[in-house]
Amino acid sequence: MANYDLIIIGSGPAGQRGAIYATKQGKKVAVVERMRSVGGVCINTGTIPSKTMREAVLHLSGYNYRSIYGMNYRVKERITMADLAFRVQHVIKTEVDVTEAQLSRNGVDVLYGVGSFDDPNHVRVTEDGSSQVYEAKNVVIAVGTQPAFSPKVPINGRNIINSDQVLNLPTLPKTIIVVGGGVIGVEYTSMFAALGIRVTLIEKRGRLLEFADQEIIESLSYHLRDSRVTMRLGEEVDSVEELAEGGVVAHLESKKRIQGDALLYAVGRSGNVEALNLANAGIEADSRGRIPVDKDYRTKTPNVFAVGDVIGFPSLASVSMEQGRIAVARAFNDHSAHSDPTYYPYGIYTIPEISFIGKTEEQLTDEDVPYEVGVAYYREIARGQIRGDTTGRLKIVFHRETRHLLGVHIIGEGASELLHIGQAVMALGGKLDYFIDTVFNYPTLAEAYKTAAFNGINRLGRTADGD
Repeated sequence: MANYDLIIIGSGPAGQRGAIYATKQGKKVAVVERMRSVGGVCINTGTIPSKTMREAVLHLSGYNYRSIYGMNYRVKERITMADLAFRVQHVIKTEVDVTEAQLSRNGVDVLYGVGSFDDPNHVRVTEDGSSQVYEAKNVVIAVGTQPAFSPKVPINGRNIINSDQVLNLPTLPKTIIVVGGGVIGVEYTSMFAALGIRVTLIEKRGRLLEFADQEIIESLSYHLRDSRVTMRLGEEVDSVEELAEGGVVAHLESKKRIQGDALLYAVGRSGNVEALNLANAGIEADSRGRIPVDKDYRTKTPNVFAVGDVIGFPSLASVSMEQGRIAVARAFNDHSAHSDPTYYPYGIYTIPEISFIGKTEEQLTDEDVPYEVGVAYYREIARGQIRGDTTGRLKIVFHRETRHLLGVHIIGEGASELLHIGQAVMALGGKLDYFIDTVFNYPTLAEAYKTAAFNGINRLGRTADGD
């Protein structure tokens, strides 16, 4: 029986980062991966494919340059699923190769097969009917998630699909129904809309993405409607049927009947815990397959940790990497590794892109914090005009009295990159004055910070004058 200091079940961002961190500390590490390629859902079916598809959509549709060359501008007139899949498969292969090389270079053993617990210190790896047991001092569960299932929606992988099957569509539909107004549903809705596909988005809540800033989401909703997306908010699907002549019908609980060529079901995800035999390790998951952990990502079994999407919100690849690193450090009583969730950035890759950090106006209002905002519009920034994005905006939220940054919220192309400037200033305890006193390259979108800061200062001045 092979012995390890650490076994990680899952080779996604959390597992990969945790494994490499452990080997840097001189530990003997193995990663168990059920698929024949490393990288987990992130590289193979989730984050990387969807974001690559988004880039392909933006390029081929000419979306970013329609304000300059006209609404009919396109790089390619007839875009096919093969066009999108070509770029996606290229990036997936490259990312898998990079991940394999990193694990190999750092001396991580990759054990292919389905991992399960015999007990808290023994992991069984099963492949093609045969199995082998490995012993480990510590185990990290990083198995990720799978699309949630509903008996109301008969997924067939052809015209009724989940988010892992988008590239399985034989052709691009002319109309599509998207069920679910969370991050995944809204991202794919915006991609389909940019391709000229008529989308109906069904969401049971009264607004999209309730955890994000309301003003930013209102702007996104405007863009979606402007792209001819029909939004059915406050509605819930009662049943879905595939028509004999082709197409799909979604029957809503309100008795509405919505028809489309295809349907994407994107209502949440659940943890990949079925095969783990968690009970053998003294662990239980909730109804959505999420594993409870403490602040160090330790389960109720002391030597077993859980990280990444399987522990729930925020389910971001970037955050999962940090969770993997910190969990492994704690497993070996290393308290030098630390990270502050207060400064974790959020990126939502809709069209247009959204990114934010810190508090929203709604949260600060509920907490009775005196705040003010400063706003800059891309149309005011030369780089925005050059790039053809004149609808984006950047909003800084700051304390009225101390001027410390409390949040940054951006919608527009490049938002997830641009946000990191605000993230750094916030993490270092910076104030609004930093942006006023700093010179930014010209022309850049980063200038929006300076414009927004002056806007915020002017608001303070007007308020002080009683305007």
